[in-house]
Amino acid sequence: MIFRQLFDSVSSTYTYVLASGPGRAAAIIDPVREKMEDYLALFSALDLQLAYALDTHTHADHITGLGALRDVTNCTTLMSEFTKAECVSRRLRDGEQIEFDGLRLTALYTPGHTSESFSYVLGSDTPRAVFTGDALLIRGTGRTDFQGGDPGKSWDSIATKLFALPDETILYPGHDYKGWTSSSIGEEKKANPRIAGKSRQEYIDIMNGLNLPSPKLMDVAIPANLACGRPR
Repeated sequence: MIFRQLFDSVSSTYTYVLASGPGRAAAIIDPVREKMEDYLALFSALDLQLAYALDTHTHADHITGLGALRDVTNCTTLMSEFTKAECVSRRLRDGEQIEFDGLRLTALYTPGHTSESFSYVLGSDTPRAVFTGDALLIRGTGRTDFQGGDPGKSWDSIATKLFALPDETILYPGHDYKGWTSSSIGEEKKANPRIAGKSRQEYIDIMNGLNLPSPKLMDVAIPANLACGRPR
């Protein structure tokens, strides 16, 4: 299996490329438009044919590469059935499966960071990994104060959906700001300071009290991402 975790240092965004082997169909999760040349060079070096480009949600801190990748590779772009983004070839429902050359991703509706947020679970029978976007981070969780975010729904998504996965499931987040590259579901159950040992109401109070500044690119990124990654 081919697995690559790529990093955009400007937005601290992780992008993931998956394929069962060289010369096979591939999927990319949360691509950043400014990294297009890197992605295309990787596909060429490994002789990969991009079948699917997926976003976990409409990003506020970078411009998506979905539209550009579809233009260049003719891949299928996938997002939540609840997204308002224009350039989605197929809108995913909770539990829907995406299969490509022997690999399978299952779409998991995990709202809270945004109203449309999805995670993607890798594994045919037993979950091997989960790509959570901003729904669940390493020792943190995605903010819930814009784009239809809701701290109660965030708690429910984490506690009843993501934490229902096996403890050994590897967690790959959409961002990290400390240099951590992965965690696990079991590890976050025990060590995530926003969740471990907290009640639902305590979590809601924590999230409502964060008072974070708006992402620097939010006013540019959100309109662009609703328009296939093209600035308006």
